[in-house]
Amino acid sequence: MAGHTENEITVKAPLDLVWDMTNDVANWPRLFSEYASAEILSQEGAKCTFRLTMHPDDNGTVWSWVSEREPDRDTLTVRARRVETGPFAHMNIVWRYEETPAGTRMVWTQDFAMKPDAPVDDAWMTDNINRNSKVQMELIRDKIEQAAAARRAEPALTAD
Repeated sequence: MAGHTENEITVKAPLDLVWDMTNDVANWPRLFSEYASAEILSQEGAKCTFRLTMHPDDNGTVWSWVSEREPDRDTLTVRARRVETGPFAHMNIVWRYEETPAGTRMVWTQDFAMKPDAPVDDAWMTDNINRNSKVQMELIRDKIEQAAAARRAEPALTAD
């Protein structure tokens, strides 16, 4: 058995702002509540390799891993995968963006499998990812919508 999740949210903000903020990996600790740090290890064209470090869990364990992420602005998709898989046999993620009348729809699809010796199984991780994705997506939506409102409130510059 393998794990599969798909979660989505609509952000009341322009596509360009949603795209820019969610693809600025170095600033993910300000966007996501779960990440203590995001360190860019290399950048090759659009592909970014980076280390994410989480805040300590309830047992005080700090989880960290290396992933790579490649955004494709033309197709409004981002493909990512864990390079250091940790307890996962594999973890592949696709983010899709779509302009809608209500704003920008963002969809996260994750396909993965846990290693046989992992402390949890695919079903547990599926439930965990689904729960956490909803929390993180709502947080991201709120932060981007606040940024969009602040931009709308800025006075226009006029030439004299």
